[in-house]
Amino acid sequence: MIVQLAEGTIKTKYGTYREILFYDGIKESHALVMGDVSDGEEVLCRVHSSCIFAHHFNSVECDCREQMEISQQLIQREGRGIVIWLEQEGKGNGHYALLNTLPLKKEGVTQAEAYEKVGFHKDNRDFSAGAKILKHLNVKSIVMITGNEKKTKTLTDLGIRVTGIRATEL
Repeated sequence: MIVQLAEGTIKTKYGTYREILFYDGIKESHALVMGDVSDGEEVLCRVHSSCIFAHHFNSVECDCREQMEISQQLIQREGRGIVIWLEQEGKGNGHYALLNTLPLKKEGVTQAEAYEKVGFHKDNRDFSAGAKILKHLNVKSIVMITGNEKKTKTLTDLGIRVTGIRATEL
């Protein structure tokens, strides 16, 4: 289940989007939509998870902010696309888990391994809200802006037709 709660317009560095707020009974999610995507084929789509370090504190220790900026630039160039923002900080484990991994990260341990070493899942994110939002928006197929196979597999398994993948590089 996904319910549309509200809609508005947001002007960004990379153009004007419609922001659509959704609720799935547990969390809110946002869709930033540029152009007409209803019945759209091969619509550029970024499914993005929140990252307090990058998006709020401008940390240079992760690339989340850059991935979001590149995604918006690609969508702006195309003139049409969607960014789906999911509230699942710390790969779905929360910010507390992320803070607990910092000493391990400084030792060179990967983020996924660090989560497991401090007692969390290496990737606890759930991308199913993204599929529900795309269905609600009546998108026929997407080109994912991602380097994460789990996102693509989850959306495909939930009935979203993924016709291609674009890396988060300009």
